[in-house]
Amino acid sequence: MKPRRAHLYWTIFSATFYLSAFTFGGGYVIIPLMKKKFVEQLGWLSEEEMLNYTAIAQSSPGAVAVNAAILVGSRIGGVPGALLAILGTALPPLLILSVISLCYTAFRTNAVVSAVLRGMQAGVAAVICDVVLSMGGQVVRSRSPLSVLILAGAFCASYFAGVNVVWLLLASGVLGALRPLLRRLAGRGGAAG
Repeated sequence: MKPRRAHLYWTIFSATFYLSAFTFGGGYVIIPLMKKKFVEQLGWLSEEEMLNYTAIAQSSPGAVAVNAAILVGSRIGGVPGALLAILGTALPPLLILSVISLCYTAFRTNAVVSAVLRGMQAGVAAVICDVVLSMGGQVVRSRSPLSVLILAGAFCASYFAGVNVVWLLLASGVLGALRPLLRRLAGRGGAAG
């Protein structure tokens, strides 16, 4: 294996391992950290690519963090990159849960552990708010009326009407897929007038 390729694969594995090991709260928390690492620090992805990968990861079956790692690893390093990203993302929780399962009784009754976990809940809420503001802000900055309408409609349908997220993802996907068709139809109407 060439040294540059080996370094690339090591960076994919170590970055996903580090992010997974020190992130509590699930996929919605790891996504902004992946964005910071792969978009801002390493410059391997554009912000739009990361936003698209996040949407795909959320709509695919399985854990959001693993799905996003597969997409990012595949984009950067092909199949070996995807496999290393999966390993890097899945290994830390597996190791942590294995250790915790050995000491479950001690952790369950420990007041300090309970307090730390309650504190982490507040941190997770803050990170999720950051994700919503940064990705929602990007949709608004795109100045695409359809994207903003989908964003607002999905929020209202979920928050006020309690519509299941699966239906919102399907509807948003259909509207997004129809976007090129709508643009073509709008272009023909403008050319005829």
